Amino acid sequence: MEPLITLAVVTTALLALGAAGVRRLRSWPLALRGGLAAMFTLTGVSHFVGLREELIAMVPPALPAPDLLVTVTGILELAGAAGLLWARTSPWSAAGLGALLVAMFPANVYAITTGASAGFTESLPIRTAMQAVFLAATLAVLVHHLRARRAAATAVDRPDAREAVRP
Repeated sequence: MEPLITLAVVTTALLALGAAGVRRLRSWPLALRGGLAAMFTLTGVSHFVGLREELIAMVPPALPAPDLLVTVTGILELAGAAGLLWARTSPWSAAGLGALLVAMFPANVYAITTGASAGFTESLPIRTAMQAVFLAATLAVLVHHLRARRAAATAVDRPDAREAVRP
């Protein structure tokens, strides 16, 4: 539940700062990128500190070297979190983190169905809903970037469209 709370609180705080006059934070995609970066920093660090043994136990036995997989996915989460903070790399990071969420979901299912993890957020419907929120957030960042890029390309290709794109 902590990752969901982190995503919601940081995104909301950044949006509130934007509404309070911090111009740079007025954009919802920027606030969402900040929330995702905080969330993936939290989850990435947990691959090394605090929850490492539990995460290793979540890896299905069919996969080799669970400790290496947990290390690699932790590094990818931290790298993706850093990439979200830079506009040029944010769409790539969002896409990569979305793919990582999909790839790691079977480990969540395995952990829940075998009883390797327990608690309120460890029911399959709750965990699936949280993963869907995380995936939707990464896709929102990516889709926003693609739409903005398409609008900018249209403005360059059609001089009359430039006026429609300007605020």
